[in-house]
Amino acid sequence: MKQFKYIIIAFLLLAVGFLSAKYTEQTDQINRLTSFYQIAPVNIPAKMVFAGEEVPINKFQVKERLDRELLVNTFWQSNTLLILKRTQRAFEVIEPILKEYGVPDDFKYLAVAESGLVNATSSAGAKGVWQFMTSSGRSYGLEINNNVDERYHLEKSTRAACVYLKQAYSKFGNWTLAAASYNRGMNGIKNDIAKQHVDDYFDLHLNNETARYINRIIALKSIIEKPQEYGFFIENKDYYRATATYEILVDTTISNISDYAQSIGTNYHVLKSLNPWIKGNQLLVK
Repeated sequence: MKQFKYIIIAFLLLAVGFLSAKYTEQTDQINRLTSFYQIAPVNIPAKMVFAGEEVPINKFQVKERLDRELLVNTFWQSNTLLILKRTQRAFEVIEPILKEYGVPDDFKYLAVAESGLVNATSSAGAKGVWQFMTSSGRSYGLEINNNVDERYHLEKSTRAACVYLKQAYSKFGNWTLAAASYNRGMNGIKNDIAKQHVDDYFDLHLNNETARYINRIIALKSIIEKPQEYGFFIENKDYYRATATYEILVDTTISNISDYAQSIGTNYHVLKSLNPWIKGNQLLVK
């Protein structure tokens, strides 16, 4: 019996020693992590500008709202890093069109806030990089039917967005409210202004989504323009690039995209990926 007791005691001592060693190992791991991985507040610039209009950092809640969007987009590292990688490819298309229409260059960040620069589909049914609903897309000249959906055509949807933004600017007289109306709608912003008797976005009491909207655009602009200040170290080689392409004028219905792709020396995947606005396996030319 004594021998049996000694065996149990020895086993217990061994277990205690093992747990103690494990605890020490985990503590060492935590210490090693915290020695280089530290979470700290992000820097909020003393001066911020959107579309040539200064952001009133010192107004009620403005700094806190900007801080929230900077924190969310800084510490959602994977998402923001992917956005950074996409910027050069998308901005090559967007920037010259904004310039052509006289829309400030900062509106490329509105597209970032809308979709992350991918052809997204929202829960409400808005689609494309610029997130047009079906009715608004058609009203601004985009073809949307069973055959094609030009909301997925980056060049054409950017032009449609420019037309909208120019109209909104003419209505409200400043670019910040024009941008806010892209989320809230022109009538929505007009009604908010009439009800509250103020005509400054940062003075309006808005629904949560629109209240965050401009601040998110400004936060994304800050991170994309100066990524290293927010902990993103990205080299020129890391950006996604546009594929070298050429355009073909199609004046006859294509009854089978797969066959057509092969006839011009490519395949279905490449043709559909470069032309996401084509919905099915045919292209109807009226």
